[in-house]
Formats: sequence, structure tokens, C-alpha cells
Amino acid sequence: MTTTESDFALRLRVEDLYSEYAHTIDDDRLEEWPDLFTDTANYRVTTRENYDNGLPLAMVYCDGRGMMADRISALRTANIFEPHVYCHMLSAVRVLAREGGVICARSNFSVLRTMQEGETMLFAVGRTFDKIVEDGGRLRFAERLAVLDSRRVDTLLVIPV
Repeated sequence: MTTTESDFALRLRVEDLYSEYAHTIDDDRLEEWPDLFTDTANYRVTTRENYDNGLPLAMVYCDGRGMMADRISALRTANIFEPHVYCHMLSAVRVLAREGGVICARSNFSVLRTMQEGETMLFAVGRTFDKIVEDGGRLRFAERLAVLDSRRVDTLLVIPV
């Protein structure tokens, strides 16, 4: 297999992981969302301003799959919010590097939010910076950083972006 074919196959696998991530959220299969991460993975959502200035503050911070599962459990049983659904649009997926079993990748995203009454709006736009590893025969996120272009979020950021 040539390097080009190998690179293409890896990119397809990464794109498949990104698509599964989006569909898991958009199809309201949120209990499956933590399974897209390794046991010790971290998931953060921050603003472009914080990212550009190297500030560690995150709007959402989950350290480990257990914390992600707790977040979904709270969403289902404790959080009070107006029901809504997301539709992710992903683009510009790039595999940046592969070093020591870790794949560094990035993508752009936009999230459309539709409220229960049917009103749809652009909810979030940004980029993801990811570290992905082979785990249990499949690719999983070891680290996912979602950087929102805006520092203003219209409502409670309850569903993962």
C-alpha cells in the first residue's frame, strides 16, 4: 500500500469517527456519546478568545468518560431546559499528524439548533482540535477541544457540541 492510499484510508476512518460523533448527538443517542472517547479522554468547549490567548478556562470540561456519562445523566434527569435538537455540519476535516499512535486532526463545524416549536437558528460555529487513538479495535477521541468562534452562547450549553 502506498503512503497516499494509507493516508486516504486514515482520513476516511477519521471522517467516519467525526460523522458518528455528529449523528450520535443529532439522533439523540446521547448515552452512546461517551463511548466515542477513551476512558481517560477529556472533552472541552472553550471560546476562540480563550484559545487564542492560551487561557485554560472552558465553558464545558469533562475529564474522563465517567464525567461525560454523568453529564448526559444530568441532562436527562436534572437539568431544566427548553427541548431542542441539533444538526451538525462538519467540514474541512484534516489529519494533521500521526505520532506514536496518536492522530492529531481538526475540523470546522456549525450547529443548527431547532426548538420544539420548530424555530431553527445557527447555534454555534467553530473548530475542533482532536487527539484520536486506536482503542478496542476502533478510533476514539483521547482529547476533543471545541473552540467556539463566539464567546456568547444563546442558552444553556447542555447538549455536547
